[in-house]
Order: sequence, then structure tokens, then C-alpha cells
Amino acid sequence: MTVSYGFHATMTARPGKGDELVDFLLASPSLANEDCVVFLIGRSAADSDVVHVTEGWTTEEAHHSFFATDEAQALVGQLQPLIAGEPAYLDEVPVGGKAAI
Repeated sequence: MTVSYGFHATMTARPGKGDELVDFLLASPSLANEDCVVFLIGRSAADSDVVHVTEGWTTEEAHHSFFATDEAQALVGQLQPLIAGEPAYLDEVPVGGKAAI
């Protein structure tokens, strides 16, 4: 599948909630969505409460359609108590590479 839309988000968990945030993100229904082609979670080596998310979707419309669902909106609401402040988002489109995890 081709990725035509993506983003990179960096969020900071509330103190001591980094593990919980990572577990929450790794259980995301994005992983099972066929239009979500890239879904990577990483952590800062210097601060384990800083978590990075990279997503790549087949289209921008597919991404927006998914996040407009009640299920996705409920997850966003559950995410809020785990994070401090607002996540930083950068638009990006994955163009290639390798992921072996």
C-alpha cells in the first residue's frame, strides 16, 4: 500500500506515566486499520516520559475518517489524563525506509 499522509507526534506523559502511555498507544485500534500502513512508537533515550508516534496512512481522508469515529474519539479522551500539556505534531509523509521491530 502507498502512504500519502502521515504525521509525527511527540507527547510527554505525566511524571511516571511513560510506560502506561506506551502500553495505551500500542493497543491502539490504528494498528488493525488497513489504511494505517505505518504505526511506530518510540521513547526518548534521555526522558522515558517523552513518547514519539509516527503514523502513515493511505490517504488523509482515511486518517480523518478513522479519527471521526466514536471509538477513536473515546480513545483520544482516555489519552488526555496520561499526557502533560499538548502534543507537538508535525506533518510528514513516509517515503521509504525499514522497520524491523
